Amino acid sequence: MNSVVNILLIEDDILDQMAVQRVLDKKDILYRLKIAKNGEEALLLLAQNGNDIFTGHPDIILLDLSMPKRDGFEFLTTLKGIDALKDIKVFVLTTSDEKDDKERAMSFNISGYITKPLKLESPSTLDAFNLMIDLMNLQIK
Repeated sequence: MNSVVNILLIEDDILDQMAVQRVLDKKDILYRLKIAKNGEEALLLLAQNGNDIFTGHPDIILLDLSMPKRDGFEFLTTLKGIDALKDIKVFVLTTSDEKDDKERAMSFNISGYITKPLKLESPSTLDAFNLMIDLMNLQIK
């Protein structure tokens, strides 16, 4: 992959933010990363079109579900209601392994559901990140 992928990470935990960056670096992904600490902050960044880090909208959103101010589900509800943003590929990153949470997230037509902690040796984490990379490759062609 030769092009830069624009990623918006919506995550309030700094250790999880660092873990995502490590995984992206280990997968040799050329990326620009913007971090929002909650859904409210992310929506403000998207309204500004992300112009302080990358031009236009992100190619991929990595979204935690459990955050202050506006959680992941509230963010998804708003995002999917905005025509210009509703088709952005979203991958949920969460500690929740609850069936209800996964089904609810999938009802928003997300691209993947990744359970934290992120471990590259975990088959489900690896599959989700490989899917994300494949989607990135399609979007930048």
